[in-house]
Amino acid sequence: MATLNNKIILIVDDDIKIVQLLKQYFENEGAKTITAYDGKTALKLIVINKPDLIILDIMLPDIDGLEICKQVQYKIPILMLSARSEEVDKLIGLEIGADDYITKPFSPREVIARVKAILRRVKGDKLSDDKFKIAVIRRGSLLIDIESHIVTIDDKVIDLTPTEFKILEMLSKNAGRVFSRSKIVEQIQGYEFEGYERTIDVHVKNLRRKLSEYSQDKNLIVTVHGLGYKFMES
Repeated sequence: MATLNNKIILIVDDDIKIVQLLKQYFENEGAKTITAYDGKTALKLIVINKPDLIILDIMLPDIDGLEICKQVQYKIPILMLSARSEEVDKLIGLEIGADDYITKPFSPREVIARVKAILRRVKGDKLSDDKFKIAVIRRGSLLIDIESHIVTIDDKVIDLTPTEFKILEMLSKNAGRVFSRSKIVEQIQGYEFEGYERTIDVHVKNLRRKLSEYSQDKNLIVTVHGLGYKFMES
């Protein structure tokens, strides 16, 4: 199980009660927490502290969470916080680089669990049994370096989020095999969160778009209607 010992977690929300509640829970898990109540402060703290993960509210008083997410890009994993009325913003957040989102009101324990799941994906310790111990995956001009978390097509580096990388890793290791959305969630998270399956579609859409920008084969990942997704066999 992923541990949060000495992990630096930046919590960004303009609601003081939410920030202090999450701070307490994360510190009980051994994490080091940094807090910000506005976007400008958050951006400064990101540069100074280089956190392992950011918990980021969409609605902030100055710079909104989506803009911060754009500026952070894919260097630091992001879990976005949103209100139920911000469905479009959730999807936009995933498209511009967030790894996951959680809707308010939420259970602090679920936030902890999601953060651990994201950090497992970043660390790459999921799917670590013997049959998955592969250092490099090659599929035509596509090369996936598992240890370095680098994906290239014809030597051009493709920027992927940790979640996108894990989905690509899993599908490409099992080329030709169909995975349902729930199975993808189970494989990359370890267990399923209610409602998370919908975000898989967004991650796969983003992954396809990024790969298609460099690959002559536009259908590396295909949809099997009613079943899920699979990576095309070479």
